[in-house]
Amino acid sequence: MTSPKVGTVGARPFPSQIVKDDESALVAAAKAGEISALETLVSRYDRKIFRLTMNITQNREDAEDAMQEAFLKAYQHLPEFEGNSRFYTWLVRIAVNQALMKLRRRRPNVVSLDEEIDTGDDMMPRDVEDWGPSPEQRYQQTELSDILSKAIGELDPPFRTVFQLRDIEELSTEETAETLNLSVPAVKSRLLRARLKLREKLNSYFRRGDKQ
Repeated sequence: MTSPKVGTVGARPFPSQIVKDDESALVAAAKAGEISALETLVSRYDRKIFRLTMNITQNREDAEDAMQEAFLKAYQHLPEFEGNSRFYTWLVRIAVNQALMKLRRRRPNVVSLDEEIDTGDDMMPRDVEDWGPSPEQRYQQTELSDILSKAIGELDPPFRTVFQLRDIEELSTEETAETLNLSVPAVKSRLLRARLKLREKLNSYFRRGDKQ
């Protein structure tokens, strides 16, 4: 069998799609050797996986390479997939690892995404209140997506990656922790830091806009 071709796609940061109910059946068929089932999974998730690798690497070529390598590894190791998690979650884990390897090779001095960050007692993990009404509502969705994408891209990699998995890809805290080899408290702490940094960046942007 030959591996299915993965197309080049464009980055589309928002919104996240929901895994469909037929995923398990498609995975079972793909494991049984039905290439069409695997191609369906690839076509369903290639855009989401590219968005993920693009937001981590912030480099189109690296993102495309990481996406291709993720699908290839998923194809090669499909017999090892036991179904203990969603196939999409398993695929995301592979894609994150590929993207992080690209990022480390390009930026060897970047903060390690594996080591926990001491955020201090005042930043202990806790539930974050809904942002509620904000200046974002004054903008059309397309313009807001561009603003958010730029703000997310400016986050440090450890915070950007956690935010991407939790708030965009909608993985659970536990899935995110497992994917990044972090503790659950570390994921919660980084997510909190990412949300606060984003709020600060967005508030600064809209304040500048009010002065124009």
